[in-house]
Amino acid sequence: MLGTSLDLATLAIVFAGALIAGFTTGFAGFGTGLVASGLWFLALPAAMVPPLVALASVAGQLVGFARVRKSFDWSRTLPYLVGGAIGIPLGVAALAAVSPFWLKTSAGAFLVVYSLYQLMVRRRREIGAWGGKVADGIVGIGGGFLGGFAGLSGPLPLIWLQLRGGASEAQRATYQPFNLIVLALACVGMAIGGQLTVPVLWIALICLPATLAGAWLGARLYGGVSAQTFQRLVLCLLLGSGCILIAQALGV
Repeated sequence: MLGTSLDLATLAIVFAGALIAGFTTGFAGFGTGLVASGLWFLALPAAMVPPLVALASVAGQLVGFARVRKSFDWSRTLPYLVGGAIGIPLGVAALAAVSPFWLKTSAGAFLVVYSLYQLMVRRRREIGAWGGKVADGIVGIGGGFLGGFAGLSGPLPLIWLQLRGGASEAQRATYQPFNLIVLALACVGMAIGGQLTVPVLWIALICLPATLAGAWLGARLYGGVSAQTFQRLVLCLLLGSGCILIAQALGV
């Protein structure tokens, strides 16, 4: 069985990816797939990575959500969740039918351009409540699609909430539960679709303790930084995530 036959070097890569990804999720509220997949694609069969990312993401999100639970606003999050529920089955279906090259390349290029622009401008533009809950639901569909396709539900809602503006804590209290619920539903969809195989579950048993430990450390660090520092660190993470996606698509 794959989960019990990996050599030590491969296990080390898998464990390191889980630990670093958990830390990133605990700190920023997203990023498990973007961080871990860069290492896991080197060590594991490609088909195992998306379902493993989804499982690890749920574990990391549980820890991170505990950090912002007091700021959670159900009415603000609901449109994203409704959209996410629509997008998830589309993403799971695409996982089985579509080559990820163009999706990863376009998503990566968008993240790079957006984060560089936001890092360079002195005064960020905000759109406030433009588009209302309908626009939030459409963004939720996109996040759900990416979550079902590759466990990448976080970046799109995060960028949208940054454009909306407001306190970082309130933004995180919206996209963190969205990520948690969408990725949990993505796990269900992947299980129904046959992607959650026994080897994947064996690897998950190795990864999840490291993910939980990393997420706990990241959540502790999150409480000790200013809102401005947090925003800039998240933008740097988005920039790195875009580069990783492009590199993965190009096979670098």
